[in-house]
Amino acid sequence: VYAEVVGHGEVWSARLMAAVLNHLGVEAAWLDARSFLRAERSAQPQVDEGLSYPLLQQLIAQHPNKRLVVTGFISRNNAGETVLLGRNGSDYSATQIGALAGASRVTIWSDVAGVYSADPRKVKDACLLPLLRLDEASELARLAAPVLHARTLQPVSGSDIDLQLRCSYTPDQGSTRIERVLASGTGARIVTSHDDVCLIEFQVPGGQDFKLAHKELDAILKRAQLRPLAVGVHADRKLLQFCYTSEVADSALKLLDEAGLPGELRLRQKLALVAMVGAGVTRNPLHCHRFWQQLKGQPVEFTWQSEEGISLVAVLRAGPTESLIQGLHQSLFRAEKRIGLVLFGKGNIGSRWLELFAREQTTLSARTGFEFILAGVVDSRRSLLNYEGLDASRALAFFNDEAVEQDEESLFLWMRAHPYDDLVVLDVTASAQLADQYLDFASHGFHVISANKLAGASSSSKYRQIHDAFEKTGRHWLYNATVGAGLPVNHTVRDLIDSGDTILALSGIFSGTLSWLFLQFDGTVPFTDLVDQAWQQGLTEPDPRVDLSGKDVMRKLVILAREAGYNIEPDQVRVESLVPAHCEEGSVDHFFENGEALNEQMLQRLEAAREMGLVLRYV
Repeated sequence: VYAEVVGHGEVWSARLMAAVLNHLGVEAAWLDARSFLRAERSAQPQVDEGLSYPLLQQLIAQHPNKRLVVTGFISRNNAGETVLLGRNGSDYSATQIGALAGASRVTIWSDVAGVYSADPRKVKDACLLPLLRLDEASELARLAAPVLHARTLQPVSGSDIDLQLRCSYTPDQGSTRIERVLASGTGARIVTSHDDVCLIEFQVPGGQDFKLAHKELDAILKRAQLRPLAVGVHADRKLLQFCYTSEVADSALKLLDEAGLPGELRLRQKLALVAMVGAGVTRNPLHCHRFWQQLKGQPVEFTWQSEEGISLVAVLRAGPTESLIQGLHQSLFRAEKRIGLVLFGKGNIGSRWLELFAREQTTLSARTGFEFILAGVVDSRRSLLNYEGLDASRALAFFNDEAVEQDEESLFLWMRAHPYDDLVVLDVTASAQLADQYLDFASHGFHVISANKLAGASSSSKYRQIHDAFEKTGRHWLYNATVGAGLPVNHTVRDLIDSGDTILALSGIFSGTLSWLFLQFDGTVPFTDLVDQAWQQGLTEPDPRVDLSGKDVMRKLVILAREAGYNIEPDQVRVESLVPAHCEEGSVDHFFENGEALNEQMLQRLEAAREMGLVLRYV
């Protein structure tokens, strides 16, 4: 009777939501989950997917092209009785139904925007994590973090679902997406705590095999899906300690008591727990050291690390843990990070960047709290590399004498072995070969800042592949310098889109090079002489034909259109090339040596424009 009464809230909510959607013109139908979800009563009811799947598929087929509003939290057993799905049953039923329906994404709406680096109620500078590995999320849920529950993630791990956590009060203020494929873990990402945990202690009798007793108890708890938060193993005292939240401890104690194993059981209450979670955390000596440092002077009962090496836990004899968590978060995430920079390209842009970096390096570090280290300068043939750092003001001078020839593979190995918290690739080249390596950069956890337009203006499939690779690995691909040089044009367009605006048109002069050339060209100096002058001054691309052919304009337009939300291919942009057909191939010198045809063509155009009272411009 209790389950029937409690379940009515879900039914009424689903019916009301479906009615609202239909009233708004969105075809919708509501479903009672008890018509297809099958589960038997237990401490943690589990949905029988084999029985539930065909029933749901039949219902979906009966409601084509409709939004389905489904009740959460309730199911039915084989006896026809209502079964409540228990703690966090609504979230669990959401991911379970998503998996059964073959959904690509499930969004859990709650009162928080997602997973933070710590509880924001305890740690003011806790930050929202936009991406989280599934194994990290599962471990956080196992540690009973309130934002996630282990059962919610069970259907996700067995399907292709992407899980997203968002706040229903502030839906536009960020979210956390949980995915399977991310860069290799490098340490702690989250600190979490509980101020009210219990210890179930089992004293193994003197004549009993301690290891066997541990194995038997572990098997009993696993079968009941009552995995402890942490386990204290004290072979010298023949004592086992199982840590649980106060809500679960009584069920676990009853289960072990009914198992009837020889030994003494007792329950200790009002303990506390702190933990740090992150793939590779137990293999990060710096993070482990800082964890132990924060525990100094604390009443530690025992420490424990997960078998997967994804969490490090300390159980304390007393709480509260708020000040401890604040100190741990501060030591882990506010400490100065070392950022390695590798500059690809030492031409006009590269050399100017080195001048700027040399001037601003100290100020930049002071402002951000990061230590920025110029680790390498690379051109098309040679590299100057040093993990300890290069003097940016003298890097080019040293390059000529000390740079060595290095193949792509050995350079990549050197970059992968970097000792920094993060490595940033600065691509200020026009190299297609380097742009083709962006996927590899993303997969190995490198950030990329690009003035190179080739990746951003590649085919839409390749562009999306690169974009998704950086997004999935939680790394940045920044390319504001591809359009408008130092002006934040891309940022402005993106901000407009993020604000909900629709961009209908973008107009302007998209080539500073062509703008300069046509402003200077008055017929007194051959056009190719002006091109040569601009090339010598670094105003053009390394090959000026890229500017003259309109390719540079095309690439900028493609990049901007994509930022504005349009799915566009490079060949959809029509541009007029100024390069004569016989000059399209060959070296830059060949182009200048055979420029008479272009000079004659441009002079004719200039005279024709003047006769009509017009000027020449490339728009």
